[in-house]
Amino acid sequence: MQKIRFGVVGTNFITDWVIEGGREDERFELSAVCSRSEDTARSFAAKHKIPHTFTSLEEMAASPLVDAVYIASPNVCHAAQSILCMQQGKHVLCEKAFASNVHEAKRMIETARQHDVVLMEAMKPTLTPGFRAVRESLHKIGTVRRYFSCYCQYSSRYDKLKEGIVLNAFNPELSNGATMDIGVYTIYPMVVLFGRPQTIHATGLKLSSGADGQAAVNFTFDNGLIATVLYGKIADSSLPTEIQGEQGSILLDRINIIGNVSLIHRKGATEDIRPQTGKNEYYYEIAEFIDTILAGRKESTVNSLENSLITIEILDEIRRRLDVSFPADKYRE
Repeated sequence: MQKIRFGVVGTNFITDWVIEGGREDERFELSAVCSRSEDTARSFAAKHKIPHTFTSLEEMAASPLVDAVYIASPNVCHAAQSILCMQQGKHVLCEKAFASNVHEAKRMIETARQHDVVLMEAMKPTLTPGFRAVRESLHKIGTVRRYFSCYCQYSSRYDKLKEGIVLNAFNPELSNGATMDIGVYTIYPMVVLFGRPQTIHATGLKLSSGADGQAAVNFTFDNGLIATVLYGKIADSSLPTEIQGEQGSILLDRINIIGNVSLIHRKGATEDIRPQTGKNEYYYEIAEFIDTILAGRKESTVNSLENSLITIEILDEIRRRLDVSFPADKYRE
């Protein structure tokens, strides 16, 4: 059995979760960790029994010990770090949001194609069995008329912001904010299901730090579909995600972590369509990434480069309408 040796960049809780899920795939081998701090790298390596540590990404990218790199650094670092690794022939699984803006995303995609490596956005929900059930059952609800998705989660960092302390979550210098951090969860699945919207109208709240705290976005599509997404980091919501069709609807309890998926027929019958697998929710993105590499494909068929590009174009347009800009937007080559 062929294994893919991973190096990881970023030592936060998300990396912990991805490693846990990845280890459910026997083809996943955790080979190295890179951190700017040697102490942090060693501590993280001991925690996860990782054999090799690096404090230089250039060295890890050039190392023969690594086949692929998982990048979970701040958004502002995604493009530069992904490009560096791909230029050394490494496959890259990059956390959402894919890049700071569409300019960076295009450079990433161009580099992947130039160096013949796999580049995939680590958008977890769209690769899970629950979302696959949505895709496979979409025809059962007839002509789709509306997509609605909500993800609002009060951030503990917001309390600090109200005290005048700007932490990473609300720091535009790191290309952060509600749209980039959690709004993307409501938008990427919409793009996978329905493609590029025709129009985008967004309203929201720009915070004192310059990042956005919440937004409501309406979309229209060429086929008459209307979509609405609500997201924010300054209040909680328990609203689900719903796809409405002329013959019924599909209801997802949460879009970021899909637990329950129900098919509700127009005449009232309700059907549970989410398959039960027992796998860690992060297993599926690792499995998709490894499948893509070993099959010799250049990109995922679900989290495709086109879907990531369309999504970042949408995020850019939302930020433009909310008057939210990042320092990274000023750099053009």
